[in-house]
Amino acid sequence: MSAPVDNNLRPRTPLGMVMWIGIAVLGAGAVGGIALARGETINSLWFIVAAVCVYAIGYRFYSAFLAARVLVLDPTRATPAERHDDGRDFVPTNKWIVFGHHFAAIAGPGPLIGPTLAAQFGYLPGTLWILVGAVLGGCVQDFAILFFSTRRDARSLGQMARDELGPVGGVAALLGVMTIMIILIAVLGLVVVNAMKHSPWATSTVAATIPIAILVGLYMRTLRPGRVLEGSLIGVALLLFAVWGGGWVDHQPGLRGWFDHEAPDLALLVIGYGFAAAVLPVWLLLAPRDYLSTFMKLGTVISLAVAIVILRPDIRMPALTQFIDGSGPIFGGKLFPFVFITIACGAISGFHSLIASGTTPKLLSNERDMRMIGYGGMMMESFVAIMAMVAATVLDPGVYFAINSPAGIVGAEPAAAVATISGWGFPVGAAQMQELARTMGEATLFARTGGAPSLAVGMASIFSSAFGAGLLAVWYHFAIMFEALFILTTLDAGTRVARFMLQDMLGNLVPALGRTSWTPGVLLTSAAVVAAWGYFLYMGTIDPLGGINSLWPLFGISNQMLAAIALCVATAILMKCGRARYAPVTALPLAWLVTITSAAAWEKLFSPELRVGFLAHASDLSAKLAGSMIDPEKIAQTRQLVFNDHLNAALTLTFLVITWVLVLDTLRVSWRAFTGHVHPPLSESPHIPTRLVEDWVRD
Repeated sequence: MSAPVDNNLRPRTPLGMVMWIGIAVLGAGAVGGIALARGETINSLWFIVAAVCVYAIGYRFYSAFLAARVLVLDPTRATPAERHDDGRDFVPTNKWIVFGHHFAAIAGPGPLIGPTLAAQFGYLPGTLWILVGAVLGGCVQDFAILFFSTRRDARSLGQMARDELGPVGGVAALLGVMTIMIILIAVLGLVVVNAMKHSPWATSTVAATIPIAILVGLYMRTLRPGRVLEGSLIGVALLLFAVWGGGWVDHQPGLRGWFDHEAPDLALLVIGYGFAAAVLPVWLLLAPRDYLSTFMKLGTVISLAVAIVILRPDIRMPALTQFIDGSGPIFGGKLFPFVFITIACGAISGFHSLIASGTTPKLLSNERDMRMIGYGGMMMESFVAIMAMVAATVLDPGVYFAINSPAGIVGAEPAAAVATISGWGFPVGAAQMQELARTMGEATLFARTGGAPSLAVGMASIFSSAFGAGLLAVWYHFAIMFEALFILTTLDAGTRVARFMLQDMLGNLVPALGRTSWTPGVLLTSAAVVAAWGYFLYMGTIDPLGGINSLWPLFGISNQMLAAIALCVATAILMKCGRARYAPVTALPLAWLVTITSAAAWEKLFSPELRVGFLAHASDLSAKLAGSMIDPEKIAQTRQLVFNDHLNAALTLTFLVITWVLVLDTLRVSWRAFTGHVHPPLSESPHIPTRLVEDWVRD
């Protein structure tokens, strides 16, 4: 029998009860003010208050309920990191370093870019989804998968699906997870390449984090073992120096050329880094690099929150815009279901389940830390998403749409763009945009799609007003570099997780390949994974009209479908281990995700709207080709677009089928477990007492 952690589900004192009631009332008032405000400006401070109160209540009570009643954590049980310590992948690690690594790995571009793009619907839908989706969905998924993977020798999500659901669900999960993973990593790689392209400041700073991480890893493991504070201070100091040094490099004609690269060259460098991150010992590069990156991430987000509290800027974007009908210029699709697809990582993200079942369980030294790392790490990422929403919506709406709307929608010339955007009811001027670009150190900010530039403009405006007026260009390029770091730490961890997944799969055929301690197997599987996503990444950089660029619309759908797969596994395990009464904590988010992903996939497949439906767009282009309505010099590009649309449709259909196979298999296994019929046995590892329990008691 596992010994549950004392999580104090109820406040111990009347004062504590009064305090938490006050937090609940304050949070309800803040959320209500955000939701009900119409026709008048709302202060951004209410977003901070609402988020802090909602997260505090969720962590204090709901995560405690999950830890004590649903999952039943056991701090006396040895973790895989302790039992299989090999110095490479399984390494018992300080909980704060694990938290830093986990947060850095899960916090990629999603919580930054998703809310920024979804702001075209207004600030209200995205904000509510971020808050509710995280506390009841995303945090639960991360916490549960981390727990179940740790109890199963740190098995990957796909392997757990095969063990717990049987061959049908297992094969579907393995195929779906691996395919989705390759696409996700490739898209992340493309985003970071585009962020660093022709930016010596960002490139040199990001590059400097690699030797800094190796130095810190060696320092804390060999030179000064256990001296986490010393290593952290040295790493942070060097990281800040790297930020300053990047600006210095950018202004040195003799040096900036070393870091000023085209996208294909950067893609090759990123591919090489991904391979190194997958094969080197986790303590040498991955964990310390992500740990140090976390300081910059958390420091920047906290500083942004402080700046918002100081300045209290008003939100300029309406609560709801006219684009909820699907006519938005940034991306096509109605409010439902596309706001839930666009904002993935800030609310619930399937990618997190791969980190929670891939690398983090191999570092976790005690189960008692899961609540902070799993539930708390996702909560911190959700807060990042709230900050991104604020930074995007404090911009003048006309400026926001001028930056994010593609030239094909608003017009290639500034005069045409400002006329179109002003006609929507969001006035903006060409001279205004030109001056903004000059102060940010850019040639132009028109049609800088993707979300990153507009987010950087919003962050720079807030930081400049609060901490350094007149330094807009510095803050803008700092924000671009900050975004690149967010993305790259997810890419390296994702590559390592994909390697673990491939080893799990191939280990069923060749047992030696399944051993993470066998170097030839590590090199072979790492090379295979990197080659897969590296191919799509490189093709995307040399073919801007095709390749991986055309796969970006699938990012949100595939990510949410991956979350559905994770929740299928978690629900099946809860049913099989006799906790059916608690299964709704994962089953309800699962039902919601299946609903929105199925609806979004159906729209992307069969919508007659050319900007939404893959097949409709392909049919339209094919008809124009057949009718000789395409300029001769664009025929090859148009044919490539048709191929990409069909590829997108095939992938969407594949993901949809895989998801429903998993759902139906989960229902089958759960029903058999509930009714006492034969079902796949639980694959939980036996209880072995921890040898580190004395350290836990001393803590």
